[in-house]
Amino acid sequence: MNNIKQSKGEKYIENLLQELQPDSDRYRVLATARQFKASWAELGERLIHVNQRSLFRDWGYDSFGDYCSREIRIRKGTAEKLTMAYKFLEREEPGVLARGEGVLPMPDYRTVDLLRRAREEENFEPEQYRALRDAVVEDERSLPSVRKQFQEVTRAKEETVTIALRQSRLALNTARRLLSTLEPMGELYIKHRPLLDLLIGELAAVEEDAALAVGETKEPGE
Repeated sequence: MNNIKQSKGEKYIENLLQELQPDSDRYRVLATARQFKASWAELGERLIHVNQRSLFRDWGYDSFGDYCSREIRIRKGTAEKLTMAYKFLEREEPGVLARGEGVLPMPDYRTVDLLRRAREEENFEPEQYRALRDAVVEDERSLPSVRKQFQEVTRAKEETVTIALRQSRLALNTARRLLSTLEPMGELYIKHRPLLDLLIGELAAVEEDAALAVGETKEPGE
């Protein structure tokens, strides 16, 4: 006899399933949601289907997020991760989706989402991406282990960008001081000013790009 206590969300889904036709889209999505920890990819695929066709409106919900939180009992953010992770595997690693119920387990959708972010948002270097990909797809590393690896790379990238910003500002300020120092020197100043103006302009552009990379913004007129 199964003595495992159901959560409120599980009870809600179970009761709703009793009211639906087993061959309906709504039933299939709910049935998959009931066991999504073991079959998250299938749930991700079905949620894409629901969202693309706005089926949630036929079922009485104003938005996809509302449907996910009230009926499927998962947060909108979780639903987005599931669907984006599925699309990513479908595009980049179709062999993983083909595992199905085979010997190799599916990687955690959260580790797949980190892999997606490494490719699409963080622009990992090829060797960094391959290492993370192997950890997720081949080595079946745990979420904490993959997250640590992901964070180590992103922190190193942030530090590199911060150093570049410091260096560009130092070079820009040095060029400006040199121009100011040469100003009282007459012909020497007149001779080298065009070159220094060009250099200062290029350094200012480099500094602006570096500032944007670390999330700094300037007010108009600065």
